[in-house]
Amino acid sequence: MSLNVKYGRIVFTVGILMLAVILLVRCIDNSPAVAKAVTPVYSDYTATEKCTGCHTDIYNQHIKTAHYLTGQPALEQFIKGSFAADKNTYAYTPDIVLKMQQRDSSFYQVAHFKGIEKKAMRFDMVIGSGVMGQSYLNWRNDKLFQLPITYYTAADQWSNSPGFPTNRVLIDRPVTARCLECHVTYAEGKPAGEFEPSAFEKDKIIYGVDCQKCHGPGAKHVEYHTANPQEKNAKFIVNTAPLPAQQQIDACALCHSGNIEKTKPSFSFIAGQRLADYFKIDTTAPVANANLDVHGNQVGLLKASKCFQLSKNMSCGSCHNTHQNQRGQLEMFSQKCMNCHNTEAAAFNVPAHQPAAIVKQNCINCHMPQQTSKSIAVFLQGEEVPKASKLRTHLIAVYSKQ
Repeated sequence: MSLNVKYGRIVFTVGILMLAVILLVRCIDNSPAVAKAVTPVYSDYTATEKCTGCHTDIYNQHIKTAHYLTGQPALEQFIKGSFAADKNTYAYTPDIVLKMQQRDSSFYQVAHFKGIEKKAMRFDMVIGSGVMGQSYLNWRNDKLFQLPITYYTAADQWSNSPGFPTNRVLIDRPVTARCLECHVTYAEGKPAGEFEPSAFEKDKIIYGVDCQKCHGPGAKHVEYHTANPQEKNAKFIVNTAPLPAQQQIDACALCHSGNIEKTKPSFSFIAGQRLADYFKIDTTAPVANANLDVHGNQVGLLKASKCFQLSKNMSCGSCHNTHQNQRGQLEMFSQKCMNCHNTEAAAFNVPAHQPAAIVKQNCINCHMPQQTSKSIAVFLQGEEVPKASKLRTHLIAVYSKQ
């Protein structure tokens, strides 16, 4: 009799455990931590402006950010360079001259040889917010090509595009989907789903890094909440706040982790998914060394930082609010550091260190200084040495005084 009772208890206990496992699995399956791996198409997205219906303040702030401005149609308000007669030329040689000109409602880079016009290339797309500079793209049928002249912000001048020859006009550098992936939210390739298309549907591009780049395609979200305004829980959209730190980083690493090699077509990855499922990249291991260029691999530099390695949940969002243009707000960023670093600690109170009051206002310039990029360098007119941009490093460290 006692054996039957004991056996019954064992069966009951095992049953309870199995039920608990099943419920746990269901909870995990329904968790927003991993977005479903469904490759989006253009119809899954909505017009950026439709976000204003419910998120007016966030939208109005976001359209002022470098993210949003990093890929836009070539309208006058987005092009930074001057078309004035005394500032609109770039001479490769005395005989080969490019002029930036406005004709009717469009803008062109016009190549001249010995004063004779040879080719006019229209600005069709702006790449870059203008914080460091801008490059420009030209449509030829359904393909995009980079124009030979770039705008370099630090000198407020037109310059030779990075990597272009300095003695001739190059007009045939193609732009692929991987190039666009970091400058627009979505671009439909031709044919759709091709691994690395270089042809695109002109009318199926979502310009800029808009809300949907970080929260996933929003057509169903807008449709549902328009029909159900009383519903306060966000449906059919990715809420990044509860994501694990690594998946929050992955959303940024898509464009801020250097030259990673993709294993699935461009624009397949959606925030909330694991980047390692779409690219050959180990998103969990720290960087082995900090010999990384200051441009393009901010995630790698951050992971090489002791601040990151000693933190359990540090992500890009620990310091950055991507909804806002926070560039240059050094005191605000310094206060983020103070959330972890106690200025009363012994390390802050040594003769070689700045006083705590100064550190609280600006610890960024010392521990995340601006450094010269090895990858962004342009030739200004008449100069034989390329001019390199300076960017703030994301390798948080103790640097010797310059």
